[in-house]
Amino acid sequence: MRMIAQFENLTGAGARDCVVDDKFGRILFVINPGEMGLAIGKKGASIKKASDAFGKKVEVVEYNPDKVQFIRNCFLPVQVMTVTFEEDEDGEIAYVEVRDDDRGLAIGKEGRNIIKAKKLAFRQFDVSNVELKQDEVEEEDEFDDEL
Repeated sequence: MRMIAQFENLTGAGARDCVVDDKFGRILFVINPGEMGLAIGKKGASIKKASDAFGKKVEVVEYNPDKVQFIRNCFLPVQVMTVTFEEDEDGEIAYVEVRDDDRGLAIGKEGRNIIKAKKLAFRQFDVSNVELKQDEVEEEDEFDDEL
């Protein structure tokens, strides 16, 4: 609560959740809808001020009451093509489809972007896991045809 209050004072943007991610040395804030501009600031000034104040990198995700759109927001700037959900014994799993060119960016260095999406989707919507969809491998079929 104290970090949220400090973030709001520094940026002027309202935050509804805060996750400290010590593994990657960052703090994740879920921002109220429509307040991303305030949170980031002109040329990133507000978010830089917050990062300096906390001594860690600050990352922001805009909240959306629609869980599909919220998960899309977690992956920005990657363009998410589809988000589908399936139930299993552990709960609800979100399957996210991105262009092949964007796969690396969606996963992030050491998996940091997909981990961010997993943590925030669980805290906001009780989604137990977020996974990137794998393309079906068709090359094996083409090889079989040649035999």
